[in-house]
Amino acid sequence: MAPIGVDYGGSQAELPMARVYDLVRDRRVYTIDADKTVVEAARFMTEHNIGALPVVRNGELVGIFSERDIMNRVVAAGRNPGTATVAEVMTANPRAVDTEETVENCLFLMREFGFRHVPVCEGKAVKGLISLRDLLMRYVSQKEAEARKLAS
Repeated sequence: MAPIGVDYGGSQAELPMARVYDLVRDRRVYTIDADKTVVEAARFMTEHNIGALPVVRNGELVGIFSERDIMNRVVAAGRNPGTATVAEVMTANPRAVDTEETVENCLFLMREFGFRHVPVCEGKAVKGLISLRDLLMRYVSQKEAEARKLAS
């Protein structure tokens, strides 16, 4: 983990930056095969209450498929979700972050490019999916902990 310098009243203290993988490591990794139909993907997403899926082929990340892709590239485009494959409508070759990436750098990437979801990978193998909601919940938890500490 790369340290960051934090100023505490004139002195520098080294604190480790949180890794993005720490936020998703205990979750089941959901992925979808690129050859599945949009209907199959939508049903899978509904069943697991998720808004985006890393797309894999032979176990390697090749894309990302989201609810927004369904709306923009299937429904609005008039495609048949029963015959269109995920590979035809996914965002191909998505930016991903390494398991060692810091939360701060991941948030910068998401903000800079307007991403709501980013795959977390080790090489081409998907290890998780981080969302803006995950980062927001982490931020809120940190602020609540700080408020409790100040109140005690």
